[in-house]
Amino acid sequence: MNHRLQVGIIGGGIGGLTLAGTLARRGIPVRLFERAPAFVEVGAGIQMTPNAVKVIRQLGLWDDLRRVSFLPQSIVARDWRTGRVNFRTPLVEECPRLYGAEFFHVHRADLHRILLSLLPASAATLSATCISVSQTDQRACAEFADGSHFEADLIVGADGIQSTVRKTLFGDGAPRFTGNMCWRTVVPFEKPEWELVSPDSSFWLGPKGHVVTYYVSAGRAVNVVAIREAEAWTAESWNVLSSREELLAGYPGWHPNVLQLFAMADNVFKWGLFDRDPMEAWSSGRITLLGDAAHPMLPFLSQGAAMAIEDGYVLGSILAEELDPILALKKYEALRLPRTSRVQLESRKRGETYHAASTLKRLYRDAWYWVKQKIDPHSGGLQASWVYSYDAISEAQRQ
Repeated sequence: MNHRLQVGIIGGGIGGLTLAGTLARRGIPVRLFERAPAFVEVGAGIQMTPNAVKVIRQLGLWDDLRRVSFLPQSIVARDWRTGRVNFRTPLVEECPRLYGAEFFHVHRADLHRILLSLLPASAATLSATCISVSQTDQRACAEFADGSHFEADLIVGADGIQSTVRKTLFGDGAPRFTGNMCWRTVVPFEKPEWELVSPDSSFWLGPKGHVVTYYVSAGRAVNVVAIREAEAWTAESWNVLSSREELLAGYPGWHPNVLQLFAMADNVFKWGLFDRDPMEAWSSGRITLLGDAAHPMLPFLSQGAAMAIEDGYVLGSILAEELDPILALKKYEALRLPRTSRVQLESRKRGETYHAASTLKRLYRDAWYWVKQKIDPHSGGLQASWVYSYDAISEAQRQ
């Protein structure tokens, strides 16, 4: 091949925009197709851990991220009923020293807007619902519901857990319900109320469920993620409307701070948590997957968005150097599959730990937290140092 690769991206979420921005900065022709009529990112808060922040900084967006984010002091685990602190992992000073970047809390819409700034306006096509993909030896093609199609050297499916691209390539069945449901809400504040919500990423751990609270939007709002075990769920969605009454009813007897925060919620949404096993391959010929389309994962390590950001940067960096799309995708999988598979499986384990049902199991878990905290605050707790220390920029240079 004697020309720069032309890339088509299906899906304009966090991962798709990261890939598009990485390619655009390298001068690679890119077209992004989003099924929504406008770029309006739904959802709530995201924990931008150091591994993801390193990519944002490399893309020249660190200042933009910092302006709209909140810098948490620590990750704190608290008892669901008493509020007792079981572990505290310091973040503000430690993350730059240990992992080379900060740990931020950001609203998903703010992060989406920041990443969108990298995408040339002419590169985006809205109201484009992909219905299938196909390929020949020389080109890949995406077909859309309005009868149009787009050909490129390579097509990337960044279209989420219900990915059309994935289904076309691999014929996978429906994702598996994990036995967990989640409520999300964002509670606005005129100014932070430290007595109610401390300036941390707080994990309230209880029987068969846990609650995570943290500030976003530079401290002007609190993101709430409340997860409970459930027997069944009928829809995998981010926008099933719920209510504060339903949220409160799911957590009887929990700490007053948690219940007071729930009582302040106006817009509450719920959905089931779905999962897939790690794949053996993401690519077929000139078509590949990225983000949740490739490796949907439970939120217990707060890495869904971070893995999509890493994917997008690594793939974009490889495509900027390697003109053979087949070889490029082999390099991409070799770098990313082991990493994302481990995060998927470790996220499952954290859910089992957080939701210990019996009092004895919780006492054992909390004692283990206490011992590890005394030895090294970063060796216990979420045990995520191996996640945060990863450097996608260095990894991409290895290809």
